[in-house]
Amino acid sequence: MFKALVQKNEFLSLAGNVLFAGFGFLSFLLLARTLSQNIFGQWMLFVSMSSFIEMFRFGLTRTAMVRFLSGANLEERKKLIGSNWVISASVTIVLALLIFLINLFAYKTIQASGFGLFFTWYPIASLATLPLNNALTLLQADLKFGKILFIRILNMAPWVIFLILNLFFFKLEVQYVIITFIFASLISSLTATVLGWNGLSNFFNFDKYNLNRIIQFGKYSVGTLIGSNVLKSADTFIIGLSPILGPEGVAMYSIPLKLTELMDIPLRSLAATVFPKMSKAYIQEQKEQVLSLFYKYTSLLTMLLIPFAIINLIFAEYIVIIIGGEAYLESANIYRLFCIYGLILPLDRFTGIGLDAINQPKYNMYKVAFMVSANIIGDIIAVFVFNSLFLVALTTIAMTIVGILMGNFYFRKTIPFHYRTLATVGFQHIKTILKKKI
Repeated sequence: MFKALVQKNEFLSLAGNVLFAGFGFLSFLLLARTLSQNIFGQWMLFVSMSSFIEMFRFGLTRTAMVRFLSGANLEERKKLIGSNWVISASVTIVLALLIFLINLFAYKTIQASGFGLFFTWYPIASLATLPLNNALTLLQADLKFGKILFIRILNMAPWVIFLILNLFFFKLEVQYVIITFIFASLISSLTATVLGWNGLSNFFNFDKYNLNRIIQFGKYSVGTLIGSNVLKSADTFIIGLSPILGPEGVAMYSIPLKLTELMDIPLRSLAATVFPKMSKAYIQEQKEQVLSLFYKYTSLLTMLLIPFAIINLIFAEYIVIIIGGEAYLESANIYRLFCIYGLILPLDRFTGIGLDAINQPKYNMYKVAFMVSANIIGDIIAVFVFNSLFLVALTTIAMTIVGILMGNFYFRKTIPFHYRTLATVGFQHIKTILKKKI
């Protein structure tokens, strides 16, 4: 039974997400204790901006590739992979060149801000990670989650080992941290290329039909992906622009924000499983099954997160001190707000999945776009009028609730549901699971 369990794609997907998040959390903790608040804030700006650009680079092609490759024959597969390489490489080179030129012509201004690390190092990092990211796309399409797990370990483990050594022995500056990060990514990219996992040998098999096919599909999914990433990084970006809060404010805000990402691990893993089930049910005109899956997973995950949220609300100060040290104690109340925010994430996430599953991705994009716009306006007021990180977090919660209501309005047009049912389905499902275990 254990062997069968660990070979399941669901388990390997969850294991990969947990491992990747674990490495990310450990590196976050090590850097928070290695770097000064100012430099750590600049690092977080580098990470936030890089994540945003990565979302655009590969959001344009990844979802489309996973979908199209699943039903492609060998010849179609070669053309799709070649077309994917042309698009992703072209976008990467253009963006890297643009960022390099901006840094070249506005060097003093950029270096004086908190964005110096990003404009200096991202063009190199983007080229180093290109083959690796293309490999992750193909492996996901082929359901090779074991290989994804391997390549992620190869990518993150050497860098985390360096961070541990750097904390206790080397004491090197942030530039060497980034260089090591790029070097680890380059090793992973070369490994994926040598093993043939990224399909680089098919580069010249691209054709106009598949280029257009990927772009036409990707322009919708990338809108939602970029919007979601902007929603996550807008707070950090706007805080970084503040002359009063600045990089120190970014560092203070990043501790509770990073802790909250722990709640997103089971969400991401479960969403990868639920989405195809809901899509298949809707295609087969089984709306009752779509509704059942929506009720089941939204309510169940919310119920499971409640104990986690309560514990973190009570011990917020201790958790923040353990992760960042006493210098970040002021962020404990912000973390409490994010614990509440975590409880509404399942409803937000599965509403978006539901809209995509019932073939209404444009409404999902509208929902995210509205949330982004409202959140940015709220952040600007919170940062530049009140200079308050607490209000920034409160704005995030308020806009998420409004986004949920908006998304549910569209979803209920096709799949009517009732909020009160969510409160009972999860509880009943947990009782069923406990009875089976007993």
